[in-house]
Amino acid sequence: MSIIKTIRRRLAMTQQELADEVGCTQGNIANYERGQTIPPEMAAKVIAAAARRGLRLNYDHIYGGATLPVECLGVEGAHA
Repeated sequence: MSIIKTIRRRLAMTQQELADEVGCTQGNIANYERGQTIPPEMAAKVIAAAARRGLRLNYDHIYGGATLPVECLGVEGAHA
């Protein structure tokens, strides 16, 4: 599973919700989830969106394979 899909699911968001949050299309998110390289400026937006929901990420999580943190405190009903 792609890291973007894992992050999106951790945040309990649909592709469209994440796309709206980071300012792209649902198709872009689908492409990232299928393995298209995520541009650094989009990675920064995903990191910021996750932070607003209590999931602290950095570029190593997106590009370097670092294990995602367990906490996700900013989303009611979110499941880790």
